[in-house]
Amino acid sequence: MQDFFLRLTSQHGNEPEESAPAPEVRMAIYDSPLAPPQVVSLSAEGFNELVGELAARTHSYARERGGRIPFVVIKEIVENLIHAYFQNAVISIMDDGNTIRISDQGPGIRDKERVFQPGFTTATREMRRLIKGVGSGLPVAREQLAFLGGAISVEDNLERGTVVTLRVGPSDPAATPPPSAPAPAPADTAKPAVRLTDRQRKVLLLIAELGSAGPSTIAKELSISQSTAFRELAALQRLTLLAPRGSGKRTLTEEGIAYLDNVFRP
Repeated sequence: MQDFFLRLTSQHGNEPEESAPAPEVRMAIYDSPLAPPQVVSLSAEGFNELVGELAARTHSYARERGGRIPFVVIKEIVENLIHAYFQNAVISIMDDGNTIRISDQGPGIRDKERVFQPGFTTATREMRRLIKGVGSGLPVAREQLAFLGGAISVEDNLERGTVVTLRVGPSDPAATPPPSAPAPAPADTAKPAVRLTDRQRKVLLLIAELGSAGPSTIAKELSISQSTAFRELAALQRLTLLAPRGSGKRTLTEEGIAYLDNVFRP
């Protein structure tokens, strides 16, 4: 598996005489704890193609069963499988789509506390050609799950490797409309009623990547003035897509996560 990704990140694009096989990831979809899961195997020749397909299929299977875990969270964790070179990776979908467990048999994670602090990363130079590699994936995933009343845990796999578990609670039954009420559009096809400018969407994406940010960070990253960044943050907060985090920073609300989930996923 490692040879496959080294081939992808080769500066000269020279392939060995026998190309390394693409990694295969298995998905186990549990519709009942008393029945064996449906098993699906996925592979792809390119890293972005593999991550995109895994994240999209995982999100689709979970949402079909009523799951609430956002696509952006799933993609962050699936992308982190590069640290294990996707060795014997398995994605399990349980609890009506509200629990997703992603396991591998890679080198594992020694410090499971610091892995949730931004900036701590084991990404190599080769890996950074395919991923951000700045230690933001797990912190951002935990932040966004917290808005949904959920959590993320990291544990050692059996023998070797890592298991990351994403959990959220089921939808509130009290929010379900009575039979006489018109049914809402399906979650997968519904689009947010709010309309944002391209710059506002970039602000949301940036905050999703960083976990939280203030006007100075937004201004620097998007090459705009701080006053413009402040106005955009204030506008997004009025739309309830952002919430104050302290020290002038904002972070995504549940509505903000849902907006990105519906607009930017495949």
